[in-house]
Amino acid sequence: MLSSTIIPKEAKIYVAGHRGLVGSAIVKALIAKGYTNIVTRTHEELDLTDTLATATFFKTEKPAYVFLAAAKVGGIIANNTYRADFLYLNLMIQNNVIHQSYKHGVEKLLFLGSTCIYPKNAPQPMPEDALLTGTLEYTNEPYAIAKIAGIKLCESYNLQYGTDFLSVMPTNLYGYNDNFDFEKSHVLPALIRKMHLAKLLSEGKNDEVCKDLEVSAFAKAQPILKKFGISAESVEIWGTGSPRREFLWSQDMADACVHIMEKTSFEQVRGDSNEVRNTHINIGTGIDISIKELAMLIKSTVGFKGKLAFDTSKPDGTPRKLTNVDKLHELGWKHTVNLEEGVVNLYNWYLKKK
Repeated sequence: MLSSTIIPKEAKIYVAGHRGLVGSAIVKALIAKGYTNIVTRTHEELDLTDTLATATFFKTEKPAYVFLAAAKVGGIIANNTYRADFLYLNLMIQNNVIHQSYKHGVEKLLFLGSTCIYPKNAPQPMPEDALLTGTLEYTNEPYAIAKIAGIKLCESYNLQYGTDFLSVMPTNLYGYNDNFDFEKSHVLPALIRKMHLAKLLSEGKNDEVCKDLEVSAFAKAQPILKKFGISAESVEIWGTGSPRREFLWSQDMADACVHIMEKTSFEQVRGDSNEVRNTHINIGTGIDISIKELAMLIKSTVGFKGKLAFDTSKPDGTPRKLTNVDKLHELGWKHTVNLEEGVVNLYNWYLKKK
């Protein structure tokens, strides 16, 4: 049976990371539900890695509810290249926001992590109790360790201090305000941009290619295109294309987060055991697709007629990442946007953005 947290529509709700893919979707979901007192800060206004600044913000603003969506995020290249940054910065953000939420009496906090917390060879679909049962995938190990620490910090504050801090682990997300940077984006938006540029090249629209890449001349665009394997004839994709991934539309994720904040408490998910573990909640669709199948879907959506070239010398990452969403479904929530619809939505948004 679901519990219910009565959150007044005028309650002060702080969304940390409101300009990112996750945070912006949560703000939109809150507004749609009628919440009227949403507090946000840009990174320039509040650096959450700054302990004193974060403490001052909580002391001054006194939010009653917090969505912790602020994080340093990226794809395989970024995770593997900026390993220290991903570990240090995410730990600092989490530690500061969670601790200050405790110190200043926040009624409920929702911490957002990632399904990369699970071992590389976790059982599929991945249940919440697979956490800490095996070795992590190497390329995103620092980010995963930071997120695991966030889960345990929330659990520990709840157990020691009686707080109500929940953790959710969304699967791979995509949606409005996504990151399309080739070196920092996740696979789905990166493939959309690559195939869009390849389509423009095949149509001889070099000026539009330059506009997309923000360069003044096509001669400057050519080395960028070459570096990322984009041509009029083909698009290069890392790995074999065989790994399977699950994708969730960001607005669905946000709706799930608000649902959990309103309907779920730590007491509900802690269980009866004396050793409280794995109180986090997976958020996903429970449906996956291979990277090759995803690439074919995006190719069809964009209208690119060329070939897909899989570079098997590059790492695949985890073979499969599918979440077990039984706990989420028991809490009364299921996704509504399928992948085909979501890819069309995101590509149309990208075209308008350009």
